[in-house]
Amino acid sequence: MTARQRLLQVLGTPLGLLAIIGCFTLLFFTLFAPVIWGEEARMTNTDRILEPPSDEHIFGTDGSGRDIFKRTLVATQLSVVMALAATAAGVLGGIILGLLPLITGGRGGRYIVAGINIGVAFPGLLLAIAFSVILGESGLAAALAIAIAMMPNYGRLTHNLAASVWGRDFISAARVLGVPTWKIVARHVLPNVRDPLIVNAAMTAGNALVAFAGLSFLGLGIQVPQYDWGRLLNEGVSRIFVTPAPALVPGVAIILAGLTFVLLGEVLGKVLTPDTHRSLLSRIRQRKNLPDTTATSDEADVNEESVLSVRNLHVAAPADKTNWRPLVEGVSFDVAPGEIVGMVGESGSGKSLTLMSVAGLIESPLHVSADAAYFDGEHLKLQPDGHPSALDKHFGQKLAMVFQDPMSSLNPALQVGTQVAEPGMLHLGMSRKEAKDAAITRLNDVRIPEAERRFNQYPHEYSGGMRQRAMIAGGLMGKPSLILADEPTTALDVTVQAEILNLLRGINEAEGTAIMFVSHDIAVVTSLCTRVLVMYRGHLVEDISSADLRNGLAQHPYTKALMETVPTMESPRDRPMASIPDDADFSSGNSSDAETAPEESMR
Repeated sequence: MTARQRLLQVLGTPLGLLAIIGCFTLLFFTLFAPVIWGEEARMTNTDRILEPPSDEHIFGTDGSGRDIFKRTLVATQLSVVMALAATAAGVLGGIILGLLPLITGGRGGRYIVAGINIGVAFPGLLLAIAFSVILGESGLAAALAIAIAMMPNYGRLTHNLAASVWGRDFISAARVLGVPTWKIVARHVLPNVRDPLIVNAAMTAGNALVAFAGLSFLGLGIQVPQYDWGRLLNEGVSRIFVTPAPALVPGVAIILAGLTFVLLGEVLGKVLTPDTHRSLLSRIRQRKNLPDTTATSDEADVNEESVLSVRNLHVAAPADKTNWRPLVEGVSFDVAPGEIVGMVGESGSGKSLTLMSVAGLIESPLHVSADAAYFDGEHLKLQPDGHPSALDKHFGQKLAMVFQDPMSSLNPALQVGTQVAEPGMLHLGMSRKEAKDAAITRLNDVRIPEAERRFNQYPHEYSGGMRQRAMIAGGLMGKPSLILADEPTTALDVTVQAEILNLLRGINEAEGTAIMFVSHDIAVVTSLCTRVLVMYRGHLVEDISSADLRNGLAQHPYTKALMETVPTMESPRDRPMASIPDDADFSSGNSSDAETAPEESMR
């Protein structure tokens, strides 16, 4: 979904409507209130001093006979403009301050970070008051003081976001190519942290407006004859118990304007960050237009003797406000106890979605449904916006998951041993010492060298293969009936890949654990698995034994085309390897398609 589509979607919610109304109202009074009511708001009338509310003066008059409501509306321009100016200066200065440590590096960068941390330790309003006293009593000085006070917090946010991007591979690639550091920060780091900075800036503008009004109230901001909301509040607060309107009206204006900026920040957050927020009307419309997933009675008959049995699994994503786009359609399969089942198919065919749906890891806005799903003899009610509660007691005990990238799956701030031992304490009732002993045993079982010493190491101190084995060790803390392995060897080199495959095969033989193994490598799948499920465009097109697949007994044209692309020792070396063209379509399932689909082209 594009940013424009998300904007239209968010603006259709009550939050979006309130933000639009608030922003347009604030913009109107900022631009036109001084033009419409400016002259009347400045004129004094000694005959109408401190009049109560009337038809002519809706909130009465002040000590000089001026209309309170009109003066509050006219003060909108100066209050908002100065707050936005302070925000712009503070945000710009904070961004530069937060990015400087990356540019300078070394000791200079550490000193800058230390200075930012010291600045964050002081309350922002206290810093603003202190700098305002130093810079002098004026609106410009107050705006500059607020900007300076804002810089440490915004610098900390910028530095934290930028540091999370700085260690990524594309940054290293740019450095290897000799791109100057400042250009890497400007072209590679800043665009990746832009969205949260924009959202935070919108909310910060509301705080700046309140802070500016506070400085004017204390006499450190706008000076006579100019006036803003803070100045009006100062003039009216001394008589608040006699005539409360002169103080309450500008006070309410400050609150409403501050809330408008907060609402704007919330809207920007939903637009710039693809998330799951949708209006109630949108949800109702989408529910009414869900694809028909009604199955026949035969499809609903599950095999309760299987460790996992799924019938008519569907996964759909919202295509627009009213319609859904199917990602996985009508997938049904069984996994017997002790069986290793492979799942293959091109990227986007629905392999990982099927696995994640079974594990209950699909989140809104995706919609999951199935006629039946049984795990280890227990019925799982797959839910569209969450995971089956029945799975909670199985994670860490009977169900284990191995992900593709163990570095992103392991918490970098926690020791590996602690993460491996955690299932024992959470699910198996072990004490801390018992869980540690069991975790060390499991680390030894998956052939982690010097497991007792490495128990206290962090993920970055492990190699890629060791991290993957540690993930498997965590799943083996209980007695899993099923391991869901989502491309566990894709990110590993061939030698480590063979070690992981041997480990999974050994667990299957020793413990009788069933395994669902997702991979793009058909050669690996056929050597490890006893049965293979072939996915194509969200459909399960073939369920075949590995022996039949190796012997060329596949029936579906897509499966045949996949096998054609696997090189063997007998493949002619004088001809390019076969590949599947992008425009090939096997949806019809005609065998004639298989003869023309694999092309001899360079890969």
